[in-house]
Amino acid sequence: MPFELTVEPLTLLILIGVAFLAGFIDAIAGGGGLLTVPALLTAGMPPHLVLGTNKLSSTFGSATATLTYYRRKLFHPAQWRLAIGGTLVGALLGAIVAHYLPAEWLNKMLPVMVFACGLYLLFGGTPKAPADAEAPIRKTWQVPQGLSLGFYDGVAGPGTGAFWTVSTLLLYPVDLVRASGVARSMNFVSNAAALSVFVFSGQVDWIVGLAMGLSVMGGAFFGARTAISGGSKFIRPVFITVVLALTVRLAWQHWFGQA
Repeated sequence: MPFELTVEPLTLLILIGVAFLAGFIDAIAGGGGLLTVPALLTAGMPPHLVLGTNKLSSTFGSATATLTYYRRKLFHPAQWRLAIGGTLVGALLGAIVAHYLPAEWLNKMLPVMVFACGLYLLFGGTPKAPADAEAPIRKTWQVPQGLSLGFYDGVAGPGTGAFWTVSTLLLYPVDLVRASGVARSMNFVSNAAALSVFVFSGQVDWIVGLAMGLSVMGGAFFGARTAISGGSKFIRPVFITVVLALTVRLAWQHWFGQA
């Protein structure tokens, strides 16, 4: 049954608590899946349901964070139309081929790629962006950026927010706060697109996903507001910490074969 409780009530409460913390962290720096995916696996949920259920809950969080950044005028959809379209198409394709694409080689590279993001901010500093929020955003790289990162989020997901943040800092005249707004917004697009595929294939635990999703929303609301008020000085250390933790987790999982 799609709406039958598949975990113990106490386990569900623990998952809800983990989801709130994940939503808070994800709205600031990404990497919320670092908490929720292992939690769902530990709860005994079949692996094929974990990705779909996590996409459902994370869609709630990314939607809340996106709305918060948009209301604070830190994300302008009109500037990013091509990136949004590319991300949508890439995520749909990624989710569709997720069941067929051998991803072992990609999994081995994930820790290296995520760690490189952390090193960039750790030693590269935080770019200074124009004070004008309407500074022109180049269109050249938006489609390939959206297609590649959207596809990756549809296939796997870990580290997508970090990749969006760093690539946006490198390619466009934005500061870390606005780059975080772009990353959260594009995460919402790819999450929603991939979720539609998981729903169609019946790979979502609705009760767990909705309960965690509401909790993620609360965490994302406070996380986004904290990130905006704290600015780059607050986001930067949190981002680096999350990236390093994600690197350790991915290396442990994919290099040493530990769940």
